[in-house]
Amino acid sequence: MICRRGFITLLGGAATWPLAARAQQGERVRRIGVLMHLAADDPEGQARFTSFLQGLQQLGWTDGRNVRIDARWGANNADRGRYAAELVALAPDVILASTTPAMMALQQSTRAVPIVFANVADPVGAGFVESLAHPGGNATGFTVYEYSLSGKWLELLKQIAPTVTRAAVIRDAANPAGIGMFAVIQSAASSFGVELSPLVVRDGGEIERGVTAFARSPNGGLIVLGTSWGAVLGDLMVMLAARHRLPAVYPFRHFVTGGGLISYGPNSHDHYRRAAAYVDRILKGEKPGDLPVQHPTKYELVINLKTAKALGIEMPPSLLARADEVIE
Repeated sequence: MICRRGFITLLGGAATWPLAARAQQGERVRRIGVLMHLAADDPEGQARFTSFLQGLQQLGWTDGRNVRIDARWGANNADRGRYAAELVALAPDVILASTTPAMMALQQSTRAVPIVFANVADPVGAGFVESLAHPGGNATGFTVYEYSLSGKWLELLKQIAPTVTRAAVIRDAANPAGIGMFAVIQSAASSFGVELSPLVVRDGGEIERGVTAFARSPNGGLIVLGTSWGAVLGDLMVMLAARHRLPAVYPFRHFVTGGGLISYGPNSHDHYRRAAAYVDRILKGEKPGDLPVQHPTKYELVINLKTAKALGIEMPPSLLARADEVIE
């Protein structure tokens, strides 16, 4: 499915002229593929896609005028592999890969078409690039964070809930980045006096069963790792934390705006705007293998005071003073 609906107005209505007519006037129409990891009707996915389109527009690329954008929304593994093959078959000039699973699907389909990824945790470990400074192949892009950040999530959990002595760490069984993040948390757990319970899950049913079983014992808290399915199942995890009255730390702001307690992580929308700049450079002749992989430039702390009140948690004033956003 090509998802351009709703964005024509955003990008200036240029699509009212047929692409062929534009090309006849001497302006070359370039082609960009986009493989998202969420469903087409997912608000967070649409917000990230919109950020990418806005970034392109600021650089002079308008869908329907000098570029054609073909988007696929692969909310599950089966669709993702099929859509990756479809995009490659369209012979695009460059493809945007939203996350690690999207990148993995595209890499199975091509080692030649330039790819820019927006939210990948460990591109070297996953084999997407040779090194961060010199990617060397057909891909480059933006990391979602460094593994060391996951230790901060455990620290935050103890700050907001000092009585926590047990923490369930929820990670995606299909995403290898979760292993590295969990290892960092594990190395710090003893210093915080916390016993870890890894919940390696594959779907919503496993999450619900795992959290329900974990919550039967007292003094527990949750840490949700920043893997791609967290966006897909985020509402479920927020609901389970509320149902079992578990303090929980999340990796992205959208968890907290959706009712979660606290998040610390990068602005994922900014990654998509920055990815547009790399797409622009590739369309102008640069090679992805020559463009260094970049880390986030800013991390944001978001707190939901309404959720804190419902859980009986008194947020430390020092934490509130450092917050980038407080939802009341």
